[in-house]
Amino acid sequence: IVTAISIALVCTMFAFGRSYASLLIGHVVLTFPFVVLSVMPKLKQMDNNLYEAALDLGCTPVQAFIKVKLPNIMSAVLSGAVMAFTLSLDDFVISYFTTGPDFQTLPIKIFSMTKRRVTPDMYALSTLIFVVVLLLLVLSNLISAKEDGSAAKKKKKAPSPMPRRVGVIVCVVLLVSLIPAGIFL
Repeated sequence: IVTAISIALVCTMFAFGRSYASLLIGHVVLTFPFVVLSVMPKLKQMDNNLYEAALDLGCTPVQAFIKVKLPNIMSAVLSGAVMAFTLSLDDFVISYFTTGPDFQTLPIKIFSMTKRRVTPDMYALSTLIFVVVLLLLVLSNLISAKEDGSAAKKKKKAPSPMPRRVGVIVCVVLLVSLIPAGIFL
């Protein structure tokens, strides 16, 4: 709440008011540290000699970044993007204090509907979000199982069932927590 009020005051002080720009600034301030914490270890882990070799072989700095550094840190960038999206989608307080009357985020729309009857559109949207997350978890588990299987064939070890168990547990917890919330009614 303190962060949301501070962002709202700073945006008001700089004449943004309660607008889409203040909402965007608020969500960037909220999610930027998570993206940095995701990408920085990958950058430090990367060998800087590869980037310098690309420059020595004739790449411009932009080409060297796109062809050498970006592929090496892409997993961290995607992880940070997913984390930022999740935090931004979930954050109600910053959205409530920084958005104006001309724009509504999903949490604010759902909150405004709790004062009256929730429409079937929101139930459908919640179900779609749940199904997309479920499909992404299943896809992630299938990919990791396939990678574990190919690595196990190389090492002749049995693959660990731990990632599959975690995905199943997360799916069951999501399903059990969303049924009482009225998602599937």
